[in-house]
Amino acid sequence: MAEPSPAPGVAEAVLPDPGRVRPGVELLLVLGVSLGQSAIYSVLSIIEKLTRNVPLNQQTTTINSSVVPDRPWLDLAYQVAAIVLPLVPALLALYLLQRTGDRRAIGFDLGRPRFDLGWGFALAAGIGVPGLAFYLAARALGFNTSVSPANLSENWWTVPVLVGLAAMNAVLEEVVMIGFWFTRARQLAWPVWIVVASSALVRGSYHLYQGFGGFVGNIVMGLVFGLVYLRVKRVGPLVVTHFLIDLVAFVGYSLAAPYLGWLN
Repeated sequence: MAEPSPAPGVAEAVLPDPGRVRPGVELLLVLGVSLGQSAIYSVLSIIEKLTRNVPLNQQTTTINSSVVPDRPWLDLAYQVAAIVLPLVPALLALYLLQRTGDRRAIGFDLGRPRFDLGWGFALAAGIGVPGLAFYLAARALGFNTSVSPANLSENWWTVPVLVGLAAMNAVLEEVVMIGFWFTRARQLAWPVWIVVASSALVRGSYHLYQGFGGFVGNIVMGLVFGLVYLRVKRVGPLVVTHFLIDLVAFVGYSLAAPYLGWLN
């Protein structure tokens, strides 16, 4: 039987040709709607801080703040939006990887939960304590602001929202900056060291709003994450690590700050 022709005036659907995928364009566009945009605003933020008449280490950077603390129901809606909407670029990255058959290769799945959790907890322990020490040293030396990572008003949903924000950061950053970045950069035939170093540099740049300590610390973290990914070939452990670090920073800070003055 002959293949039926399309109805008059109706164009035939044309499926994308995987061979015509442009990794560089995809990389720029995904960055442009996510962490690359954050990096630009972060550079502007550090310039603004440096041009104040107040030393950098006497300034405070607040994140995860209430928007309308006098209306908890509306504030919760804002917080949920702050969790859900930044995940869209991560979903876009996964979709683009799926179109070219690369999504499974990055290891963002539940296929090896024990492996991911084991590596994740080990990395979090190895990075978390030195990271805190480096932050305190950078602040003491005047290179960093005081970072206040949890500033939500007290509500029944405060802790769940902080957990959600930690999960969002982990998924967004590791899917985009490791899984997607490494896949597309290698398809562009970048040398491995440039792939690792450039990913780490971008990671550090969108943390510049905290100060130069946050910038350098996150570059080091990005280098470690990149090298681990090259070894284990899975984003899963890095998502777990990032989630645990942010969870301690957000929830742990909100619980410990009233009793530990040196954190403020």
